[in-house]
Amino acid sequence: MLLESAAPLAFTRVGSGEPLVLIHALGADRRMWDPVLERLGAERDVIAFDLPGFGGSRPVAPARPVDLAASVAASVAALGLSRPVVAGVSLGGWVALELALAGDASAVTAIAPAGLWPAPLQPRRSRARRVARALSPVLPLVLRTARGRRLALSSNVGHPDRVPYSDALRLVRTYARSPGFDAVNAAMRASRFAQLAEVTVPVVLAWPDLDRIVSRPRALPGNVRNVVLRGCGHMPTWDDPAAVAALLLGR
Repeated sequence: MLLESAAPLAFTRVGSGEPLVLIHALGADRRMWDPVLERLGAERDVIAFDLPGFGGSRPVAPARPVDLAASVAASVAALGLSRPVVAGVSLGGWVALELALAGDASAVTAIAPAGLWPAPLQPRRSRARRVARALSPVLPLVLRTARGRRLALSSNVGHPDRVPYSDALRLVRTYARSPGFDAVNAAMRASRFAQLAEVTVPVVLAWPDLDRIVSRPRALPGNVRNVVLRGCGHMPTWDDPAAVAALLLGR
């Protein structure tokens, strides 16, 4: 079990039924799950967390994925839950796998999970984030147009035209302003998740076929099930909410 972090995480909770914890991608926050919350909440007790340093949650140090997972585990325990089903996208998928490895999740669905690269990545500051920060004063004008949303979101979303203006503005602002981004990004790139074969709970890895950021590794252990999300990009909740919800509900 992961050591508990004292810092509570901000969260949204909807629905009733078997608990389902949702963890967002790097640079996003819990609101990236909004397009699927209604569908999931009809059948599950859904808790979407802001990771440390994003949304309404304070940063932690160190900021490795295992440290972020400890914060999630502590917040899950504070809600009186034990070993929920956990789903995550990208960094959130890696955090979900850390929870499973530590015995803090009963099953995991990881969409485009980070960390399964064969070796740590080279350090790199985000040029796109610098651009987003520089353009902050004009973002409302840029993102009101379909072309602006394509330019801003095409790396992460397969169909930027499906992202409402308000969601697009919030996502880009969160990406630009999140105080935890640099530390988490550096820690994530400096490591990898090498214990996938040691996870003993059910694991589904979902690979969006329009993903421009994370690729499916050539070799994966036999203890995971792989599925493809058709017509979806790296953050697929806007591309096809019905397909993402069905995946997370085990259909």
